[in-house]
Parts: sequence; structure tokens; C-alpha cells
Amino acid sequence: MLVSSADGLIHKKQLRLMGNAFEISVVDERADWAAERIDEAIAEIRRIEALLTTFSDDSQTNQINQQAGIQPVKVDKEVFDLIKRSLKISELTQGAFDITYGSIDKSLWNFDLSMKALPDAETARKSVRLINYKNVLLDESESTVFLKEKGMRIGFGGIGKGYAAEKAKMLMISKGVKSGIVNASGDLSTWGSQPNGNAWTVGIADPNAQHNIFSSLKISNIAVATSGNYEKFVVINGKKYSHTIDPKTGLPVSGIKSVTILSPNAELADAMATPIMVMGVKVGLNLINQMQGIACIIVDDANKIHTSKNININ
Repeated sequence: MLVSSADGLIHKKQLRLMGNAFEISVVDERADWAAERIDEAIAEIRRIEALLTTFSDDSQTNQINQQAGIQPVKVDKEVFDLIKRSLKISELTQGAFDITYGSIDKSLWNFDLSMKALPDAETARKSVRLINYKNVLLDESESTVFLKEKGMRIGFGGIGKGYAAEKAKMLMISKGVKSGIVNASGDLSTWGSQPNGNAWTVGIADPNAQHNIFSSLKISNIAVATSGNYEKFVVINGKKYSHTIDPKTGLPVSGIKSVTILSPNAELADAMATPIMVMGVKVGLNLINQMQGIACIIVDDANKIHTSKNININ
């Protein structure tokens, strides 16, 4: 259902896509026109979901996984290029981001009240033995993807919704939408401005009370993505562990409550939020400070706020 603001200038639809709550907003005086643009964006996100999902046997992602250790799989250029960019982010983050995380032995991790202890280090390491982005072999001339080890699996949970949000935004811009927001379950891609001409205001959630805002940012033509331990975690011996697993150790990360990334590109913002949690405050901020056009806000376990050099928060 299309919901319009009181002044009739902001039109939005909410629905579930890619396993996440999406909200797409368009600023325009024409409600019918805005609804058509939103429906086109939804169709684009569904198209991408069909390519990337691991819940459908005939998706290109699952075809790659089914042929792991057997043979290369020919894929669309779009999928090939997304995997290629994912591997570059893996190199940049020294493996803290890794699309082969789908290989993890999930039986060790339920992150519910029944979880009373972490697995021992050796068991944890074995659970991630197949996670290695270097074992994803790409053939540009053939547009094929090959996972070297049997049992390896790729998944786009760390980059897919950002990619879809970016593609939906670009489609709407190409169709003449001057201002809007694609909200992919809290990861936002914005362009243009509010009807009054002001920049969009985005609230940064308080990691200790998700529905409270501890800071706000005025943004336009910027994407914002947040990764936090407040949605799924476990407390063992008084220490809180995030559901984010370090691909190298197989153990959950600790020390950071939330990471918020700002970037002109929603795909990059989405892809960088989780690895910064894995890398930790010092190493993570050092990496962000070396990158152009990207900024970061980190809240650590002691509720201290750390920011990259190029950002001021209210």
C-alpha cells in the first residue's frame, strides 16, 4: 500500500524483500507517478534477489555452491562483477569480509538462551575451515566462478541488500526521481532533499536501546549502513558476544557494540560495516581513514564513540 505524507509530497511503500524490511520513499507531487517509480524499484530488487538468493535451487548463487569442488559455473556479468568487487573488499579488509562465510558450520551458533559457553578454539577454527575468499576462482573471459573446495558456499548477506538498494536508487534516478530514500532494514540510500529543501536527517540508533537515537546526521546523496550486536547476541560469564563471527577464528567478535558506515555507495557502506566490527576499533578506523569518500562511527563496549577523521556528529 502506498502511504503519502500529510502534504502529499513524500510517497512510500513498505514490504519484505530479500528477507528484510524495505521502505522505498519518493518525493514528488504526483502520487500515481511516484507509485509507478516505487513499483519499478521493487521489481528491480526482486530481480536481484532471484540472482543472489540461497533459498532457491536455481539461483546463480546456488548453482555456484552446488558445483563447489567440481566445476566452474557460468554466471551473468552482473553476478560475476559483484563477486569480483566482493573479493576486492576481502583483500582490503584482510579477510574480515568474506562471501564464502556460507561455509560456516552453523550448528555451533544458535545465539539464544540455551548457549552457555563458547566452543573451544580448535572446534571453532574447524567450523570456518572452508571460509577462504582466495579459493574463489574467477575467469573473466568465460564469466565463470569456481569454488575450489567441496562444501564451500558463497552468500551475499553482507553486501546484497546494499547492492540492491544502490541499483534501485540508480533506476529511480534514471526515471526522473529527484529525491528519495531506499531503506533496506535500516541501511539507507538517500538522494536529493526533503520537500522543504533541507537535507535528510538520519538517526543513529543507541546500541543499548535500539529505538532510541543517540546522534543524528544531515545527509544527501549518501548511504548509511549499521552493523550492531544489539539484534542478536549471547551473554556468557557476563560478557556480550555479537552474532558476527570472525572468519579467521570462528569465534564471535566482542569489543564493539555498533559500526555505522557512511559512503556515497550503498553497496560499499553495507559491505564495510561488518568487517569493521571484526577488525576492531583501532585497525578498523585506520582502514577507513585511508579510504576516500567513506566515514565511520563506532560505539565500543564501554559506550565510547569513535569516529573517522572526516566526520562530525551531533
